[in-house]
Amino acid sequence: MTPAYEELPFSELLHHPAATAQRLDTVRALRLRRRDAGDLALMRVDQLERDTAVVDFTSRLLAGLVRTENTAALRQVLPEALPWSTFLPPEDVDAMLTELVDTARGAAALKELTPIALLLARWRHSAEIYADPAPLSILTREPDGDLGPATAPEVSG
Repeated sequence: MTPAYEELPFSELLHHPAATAQRLDTVRALRLRRRDAGDLALMRVDQLERDTAVVDFTSRLLAGLVRTENTAALRQVLPEALPWSTFLPPEDVDAMLTELVDTARGAAALKELTPIALLLARWRHSAEIYADPAPLSILTREPDGDLGPATAPEVSG
C-alpha cells in the first residue's frame, strides 16, 4: 500500500516541477509545506475522483442504513469509527447520526468534504465537554439568581 502523502517544501515544486509531480507515482498526494501560509496538497485528478467516489458510496451507505431503520447497526459500529462518540449521551448520538447522514449526502452531491469535517469537529467538541466533568458541570448547571430582563431582539425591516 502506498503512503497517504509525502511532505516536502513548496519550493521543491517551484524549482523541480516535473520531478515533484513524478513523486505522485509512489504516493497518493504531496503535502507542500509553506512558511507563511497554510500547507497545500497536490494529487492526481484520478485519485481525487476515487476519493470522491468513496465518500459518495459511504454517504449513500449511511443514508441507506438510516432509511431502512438500521440505526442499531450504525450505533454499534460508531465507537469504532469515532471512538470519542462513547462520551455522548444516547439522544445526542441519534442526533449526530441524523445530521451526519444528511450532511454526508449533501457533501457528496457537492463534492465538498468541508461540511462533514466541520460537523464531526463540532460533535467531537461536544464529546470533549461530556468527557470532562468540570466544564460539563459549568455548562449544565442552573445560573445563580436572576439574570435580569432579557432585551428584545432588534427588528430588521
